[in-house]
Amino acid sequence: MPATSEFEVLGHMTIGQYLPTGSLLHQLDPRVKLCMGLLLIVAVISCSSLIGQAILLAAVFAGLALARISLRFAIGGLRPMVPFLLLLALLQVFAIPQYSANATIIWRWSFLTMTDRSVLAGILLIARFAVAALGLSLFSFSTTTTELTHGIEHLVRPLQKFGFPAHELALVVNIAIRFLPILAKEAERLMKAQASRGADFGRGQHNFIRRTRSLLPLMVPLFLASLRRAEDLIEAMESRCYVGGKGRTHLVHMRSCPSDYFALFATLGIATVAIGLSVASADQFAWHWISAHFV
Repeated sequence: MPATSEFEVLGHMTIGQYLPTGSLLHQLDPRVKLCMGLLLIVAVISCSSLIGQAILLAAVFAGLALARISLRFAIGGLRPMVPFLLLLALLQVFAIPQYSANATIIWRWSFLTMTDRSVLAGILLIARFAVAALGLSLFSFSTTTTELTHGIEHLVRPLQKFGFPAHELALVVNIAIRFLPILAKEAERLMKAQASRGADFGRGQHNFIRRTRSLLPLMVPLFLASLRRAEDLIEAMESRCYVGGKGRTHLVHMRSCPSDYFALFATLGIATVAIGLSVASADQFAWHWISAHFV
């Protein structure tokens, strides 16, 4: 039978966990941290420069250090996604070649073609995923679900004048985040139950295809368990006479301070620099300079 560590799902999940280290990042206004996260996501999607992605990654590492979060622990949450990410990168490199006037064909066989641009695109895909995942983990480490709920509600509250359900949106996000560790624990229970009945989940962390195929039978019972928990939650809310956010008062009132504005403008500056490097084609200039001096 596989070792118990092979059934750990919750232990590898970093997004959704809160680590109360009491750092300066933890003390920031949740609304500001939400805006910082949105700026980071926009920069990650918009930036097509490896230098820009490196700057964003360095900023995330600086944020982890400021939040007093172990880099090893944060990166550990990426390990379960590495095989899938490498598969996507290989598809990007071989099956979706990037052609341009300056592209150089490195290798070709049948319908598979590798160019220097496709290699760059594959590396860029991995960099984008790493920055986005670590950035979301950093936000989760420094923000409780209650703060996140209040932050979302306060940000979108002005839209209530136009009929936008701000309170309901914040509640949905809060419930979704709280369900992540519950579903991970349920997945662990199902894996152990099926392994005790002879199911083989593939020994070793490198047996990716076998482990992926063995996880497919978990989808149906996990989906049914999530529906049961959702139904129990609905009944619990109805029994407490929950009717939505209409007419509700607010106990928590948020106020920003100078450190919040400084963090927001610093994030805006970093995102602007990263996107600017992409627009200015900084990678091409760097490659030409390296080729001229070292190649």
